[in-house]
Amino acid sequence: MTKLLIALASAGLLVLGGCAGTTGGTSGTQASAGTGISSEAQSALKQAENDVAASKKDENEWTTSAAVLKKAQEAAKKGDSNTVLKDSKLASELAKISIEQLKYPTTDVFK
Repeated sequence: MTKLLIALASAGLLVLGGCAGTTGGTSGTQASAGTGISSEAQSALKQAENDVAASKKDENEWTTSAAVLKKAQEAAKKGDSNTVLKDSKLASELAKISIEQLKYPTTDVFK
């Protein structure tokens, strides 16, 4: 169990470390000014909102998924499709992992 937790923590750090090197500039996914975010970003944001809501329903929401979702929603208000895509995908992934965590066996360390 300890090895699994270490592996999950390491994977999370790698994901966050990889995101730190990305730029916030525009690319082909950036919608033109005044039209909001791209349809791909809208879809990713909707999926992230659904995944985080599902983890809340199971009462196993990770605070990091809620924080990243909030960043994605703020980026959507600013029209930054790249940031919305990046943060939405991360929030969705964290929410799915938190749901999967419920399937792990419990530990009896403190009995």
